[in-house]
Amino acid sequence: MMTNQIMIFLIDTILGLFSLALLLRFYFQLLRVPYYNNIVQFLIAVTDFIVRPARRIIPGWKGLDLSTLVLAWLLECIIVSTVYLYQGFDFGSNMISAGTVMGLLGMVEIIKMTLYIVLFMIIAQAIISWVNPYSPIAPLLNTFTQPFLSVFRRRIPPIANVDLSPLFVLIVIQLLLMVVAGVHMEIRTILD
Repeated sequence: MMTNQIMIFLIDTILGLFSLALLLRFYFQLLRVPYYNNIVQFLIAVTDFIVRPARRIIPGWKGLDLSTLVLAWLLECIIVSTVYLYQGFDFGSNMISAGTVMGLLGMVEIIKMTLYIVLFMIIAQAIISWVNPYSPIAPLLNTFTQPFLSVFRRRIPPIANVDLSPLFVLIVIQLLLMVVAGVHMEIRTILD
């Protein structure tokens, strides 16, 4: 039992971090984050060994690097399947429905991770704007968060020079995380 928990932790941590790196790489490209930023260069260096060969199999679409997104999803499917396997789930009884559920749970995990990425980026941007607005990471955070914040900035003007758009984005993210948790539970009930 303890060995299973250790294995689940290790697989979830190692593959989860790699999946996060792939997802960040996808979103940084999608949102046109400056390419020569150190963080972007790190993500490219860490993930290039698997992304380049995957691009031969999974083509891009309208300028999107779908191979990176698909790889992140596949890693999440592997994590979810491994956790279920170590918890004693029998995949042999109905392989097709179990595979479908693992794929759906992988998608839910990607959506959840995306919401947490946006949440973290907005909080980091707010802190850096107060502490050190000229930090080298500020352009990366500004580029990443701009599409999310601009939705509220167009509708809600600053109050006494305080931009409340991050607060509203964080509220929406929390609501979406609740919805995602509910969807996750609904999908899990299919297996039970």
